[in-house]
Amino acid sequence: MATGFYTHPDCIRHEMGEWHPECPERLRAIEDQLIAGRIDGLLERREAPAADEASLRLVHTQDHIDFIRDNIPESGYFPIDPDTLLNPYSWRAATRAAGAAIAATDAVLRGELDNAFCSVRPPGHHATPTRAMGFCLFNNVAIAAAHALEVHGLSRVAIVDFDVHHGNGTEAAFGNDERVLMCGIFQHPFYPFSGAVDPAPNMLNIPLAARTSGMQVREAIDYGWLGQLDAFRPEMIFFSAGFDAHREDDLGNLGLTEADFAWITERVKAVADRHAKGRIVSCLEGGYNLSALGRSVVAHLKVLADV
Repeated sequence: MATGFYTHPDCIRHEMGEWHPECPERLRAIEDQLIAGRIDGLLERREAPAADEASLRLVHTQDHIDFIRDNIPESGYFPIDPDTLLNPYSWRAATRAAGAAIAATDAVLRGELDNAFCSVRPPGHHATPTRAMGFCLFNNVAIAAAHALEVHGLSRVAIVDFDVHHGNGTEAAFGNDERVLMCGIFQHPFYPFSGAVDPAPNMLNIPLAARTSGMQVREAIDYGWLGQLDAFRPEMIFFSAGFDAHREDDLGNLGLTEADFAWITERVKAVADRHAKGRIVSCLEGGYNLSALGRSVVAHLKVLADV
């Protein structure tokens, strides 16, 4: 078996303007670093299918799905908010992004792959059941986790979110759901200004001050939720893999490096090996410094692929 790598050209066609940091070049930068890091040939490439609306409804309301589909412009952009826009290819990209997460979940649970990474956009963890926001249209990780629970019948899944921004959409989807344990780090106070006050009992959130170093983050994870993640004994683990906590990324102010992302991946992978037969699906979230993003994804993937 191998580590799967899911992507699709439609994910590059979605764009929100030349000024926007969540840009198609993000996926190209990852591809370039896969070659430079000599890991490209070690991954099993798979094309992301499009998710159907029944799968989207595992997390999102029909009204939300209709809103996205019905406002796709024939040309130009449709603004949802100042930072989140639709272009003519956004529906295709968003359904491919969610479909990648679902297909990766199916392949890992069927034993076809050890684990998988979804190199997709738009990202997802800010999308709530009823609202698109923060560059996100549909919540890819939440849909995949719900698919594992509802379609495959798993009893316990964990979501680990290391994006610099709190995954408010994922928390909205699974707050107080005892089948799901969400473990996260994020800068606070910072967009979307949530997650730090009275989270649900199954949300293990670690708010971090700006300029927190990688070693401080490791210590916070060690004491904050790693033991509880192990005690939860998840049957599958999902990563919301945002790399904008990198110290070179201008959209955040945390101090992580590639080595820190590798360390997080190693520790979580060890939990998956103990309790979940190694089953992990990771979905790209943030990461906007192109060089740092590509290098960090390679570090993440080398751990997943045991190379």
